[in-house]
Amino acid sequence: MPDTVPGAQRESLIDLLEQLFAGPREARVTVAQLMDDMKGRAYPLVVVVFDIPNCIPTGIPWLSTITGIPIVILIGQMLMGYEAPSLPAFIGGKSMPRGRLQDFLIRAKRWIVRLENAVHPRRSGWTTGAAGFWLSIALLFNAVILALPIPFDNFPPAWAVMFFALALLERDGLMALAGWVATLITVAWSALLLIFYSEVMALVPTFWRQIKDAVFG
Repeated sequence: MPDTVPGAQRESLIDLLEQLFAGPREARVTVAQLMDDMKGRAYPLVVVVFDIPNCIPTGIPWLSTITGIPIVILIGQMLMGYEAPSLPAFIGGKSMPRGRLQDFLIRAKRWIVRLENAVHPRRSGWTTGAAGFWLSIALLFNAVILALPIPFDNFPPAWAVMFFALALLERDGLMALAGWVATLITVAWSALLLIFYSEVMALVPTFWRQIKDAVFG
């Protein structure tokens, strides 16, 4: 797994996001543009940038899928030991409205700064060795859930991905713990949604028969 960035050399996340999202509001930002602008950055930091707009509502359609698929690919590359992150062209062409991203950053700036200030190296044993491996597997699991187009199922996995990526970036064991808590919430919430959706789908034939009876006698 590639080395992460030492805390003393950490790049300001808010400054990086402002650079990435800068430009005309009416323009669109492609995934490929974001990747080009993040060349040389550590895998966990690239994951954080793609994940962070999912952590609060932005109103961007299909955002979790547009950003979640690249996150899945990037984590897979990280686990396989690729030197530098890269994405296939058909993923790189996906885009997001720059103005919406800029609005998101204005609303989220305060909590991003607080979160960034809260992250620092501690309990590093929870992010390395076997613990680090299983953390990365859980990170991949949450990224897959995030990428799936499941309504109302974005926030728990988005926060789990955020916590785990920050844990890897700074060897922060407490962030890893927060990621595991968010993962448990993701599993429980996703299970509840699947049960709810299955119950709704089971009722569809009954509703259809009632409608036919009411309309056609």
